[in-house]
Amino acid sequence: MKKRLRKIMLVSVALIAFLAVLLVVAGNLFPRQEKFGRLPQGDRLAKVQRSPNWRDGAFRNRVPIRRRAQGGSALRAFAKFFFQPRENPTPPGPVPVVKTDLKALDKGRDLLVWLGHSSWFLQLGGRTILIDPVFSAYASPVFFSTRAFEGANPYTAADMPEIDLLLVSHDHWDHLDHATVTALRPRVRQVVTGLGVGEHFARWGFPESMVREADWDEAVRLERGAPDDALTVHVLTARHFSGRWLDRNKTLWASFALLTPKRSVFYSGDSGYGPHFKELGERFGGFDVALLDSGQYADAWPGVHMAPERSAQAAVDLRARAALPSHAGKFSIAFHSWDDPFRRFVAASRDKPYRLLTPRIGEVVDLADERQSFSRWWE
Repeated sequence: MKKRLRKIMLVSVALIAFLAVLLVVAGNLFPRQEKFGRLPQGDRLAKVQRSPNWRDGAFRNRVPIRRRAQGGSALRAFAKFFFQPRENPTPPGPVPVVKTDLKALDKGRDLLVWLGHSSWFLQLGGRTILIDPVFSAYASPVFFSTRAFEGANPYTAADMPEIDLLLVSHDHWDHLDHATVTALRPRVRQVVTGLGVGEHFARWGFPESMVREADWDEAVRLERGAPDDALTVHVLTARHFSGRWLDRNKTLWASFALLTPKRSVFYSGDSGYGPHFKELGERFGGFDVALLDSGQYADAWPGVHMAPERSAQAAVDLRARAALPSHAGKFSIAFHSWDDPFRRFVAASRDKPYRLLTPRIGEVVDLADERQSFSRWWE
């Protein structure tokens, strides 16, 4: 009996040791796949480390973030997020979309088209701009996690016209998708992103001359002849974090202001609420349109995403004349119901000085039409 028990114990120990070795090997090999990109190195790393926003081996938010709600434990927040049943995490049927032919649009019109989640197609001053495109069926390193809602992923890289400017706010999987950007590479003329993010593009075969990286409060001016035809991209602060695996904050996260002589558009990227919105509203004198993070919020991370009520206040702070919800409607990454961002943003926008625009995926927003309105399609 004792010999049998000892044998069972030895087999069990051997099995546990084997599984441990297997996990270590898999843990080392898995993130080496090309889709994970690469951390900054060489001259790019040196430039990153010279940034005033780099301290103690990582980028830092100008306003520190809290990791969990006041008074709650990290363990409790973790357990709630992963194990408590969710109410309506996905739509009851296909998400209603309008698949506009983006190649057939009049390039002389200033417009924008929401492509789902935080992906946006814009035409400004005759230029085509693509922001944080994710056309894969999932926003994750594994196919079975963070899948797109049914019907919410109608566009592919092949549907895109020639892209004058690709903007990437940060390197999280739901904003920087390897399959999407590599498929887009032949169509893209210029990439603008935050410090360090260019290393991913370098690994994925993008020429260095195509990618321009910038720190917060730096501007990239894109001219196309006459000075009054210029587009200026201001790379601005946000309250968030970065990383595609276990290494956090080795690349910069950002928001963007896009300015032409006739139009101004603000894109928050992923950001918690903070004083930067009011500061930017004062600095730029307001914006025609603000595309605002208003989904995937949770008690566990109140400082890195905005609940819709905060998004509404951010629109006021920015002096936006129109606001659109972003970071919602395609993936379920947080605890709230799939339609909560839209319902709450509508309620929070009552009596506010801006117009709330809620287009369906693929529906064209004409930036020159101040009377354009949209349905409450999520109902």
